Amino acid sequence: LSGGQKQRLALAGILAMRPGLILLDEPTANLDPAGVLEVRDAVGRCVDKTGATLVVVEHRVSVWKDLVDRIVVLQPGSATEDAVLLDGPPDQVLADARTMLAAAGVWVPGYVPGTRARSGNPAAGSGGLLLAAENLAVSRERPRRSGFRKVPPVPVQHDISAQVRAGQALAITGPNGAGKSTFALTLAGLLEPVAGKVSATLDLSRGAGIDPYKWKAEQLIERIGTVFQEPEHQFVTGKVLDELLFGPRHLGHGEERVDELLERLRLTHLVDANPYTLSGGEKRRLSVATVLAAHPRVLVLDEPTFGQDANTWAELASFLSELLDSGTAVVSVTHDAEFTAALGGTELRMAAAEPVAP
Repeated sequence: LSGGQKQRLALAGILAMRPGLILLDEPTANLDPAGVLEVRDAVGRCVDKTGATLVVVEHRVSVWKDLVDRIVVLQPGSATEDAVLLDGPPDQVLADARTMLAAAGVWVPGYVPGTRARSGNPAAGSGGLLLAAENLAVSRERPRRSGFRKVPPVPVQHDISAQVRAGQALAITGPNGAGKSTFALTLAGLLEPVAGKVSATLDLSRGAGIDPYKWKAEQLIERIGTVFQEPEHQFVTGKVLDELLFGPRHLGHGEERVDELLERLRLTHLVDANPYTLSGGEKRRLSVATVLAAHPRVLVLDEPTFGQDANTWAELASFLSELLDSGTAVVSVTHDAEFTAALGGTELRMAAAEPVAP
């Protein structure tokens, strides 16, 4: 299943048991806008029908504000009895402490943090072509054998065409399960096209028309950096610092960017931590940082802003805007409309995948 479908399935399994306490940790982080509302309404119906207690851990409070009776604001980094900073009715807490909450990174209703404005250079469409997808059909499945015949998998999407240009952003949007991540992985050279083709230009390879899927690993990592939907899928060491140094050392690059990445993405205090012990938002920022450390010309990011408070969201969006201005191409699979607007560029909206008969 897609990330959003997994999230909804996990929630459905919990609601089906009709528990007395429903505890949700960022339950809508990977969902498309329609799915967010569907999940919220389903939780509301379950609470109304069963009388269950609902506790939601969330950065973005507007979705749940009308479904809860209290908002509890915790002190950062506090494990003592005075950990609770605010506790009261939602409207009262949000009215009395709106400025303070926004400064602390809480996504209060109607608030979008400011980001560094792009310089506008290069202008839209003027960046050199780096990758092109033509009439692409994509699937996570592998071809199978039927006797002596090779049977291709049934594609989740087909006839996709797109261009990735230097200094330009491409946002891939659409409902959960539409095949956005599958297309992104194919564009990044990690999945083989079912049909059509992906080709890299002279800016990324020594010959025009080469499919990145045919590159060796060391060729791919320094040209196209991919951030997976699940951050844990790309961690290979036991320390945050080692994770950031792995790519540059493997490629023989300098390590001068590591300190900047640690500071900009607010990971400095975690250099000795095991990546698997980080919070969801910290794991996401580390997964982005490990790719940036290798200096690729193209970034392919799958849900890069999930789990971020408003402050870390703004820092990440600003950092990516700077990379765009320097000529890096950024491809994002995202449901985050504010993030898409902050980076600008073009949007490729994918329709819902057609169901496949068993």
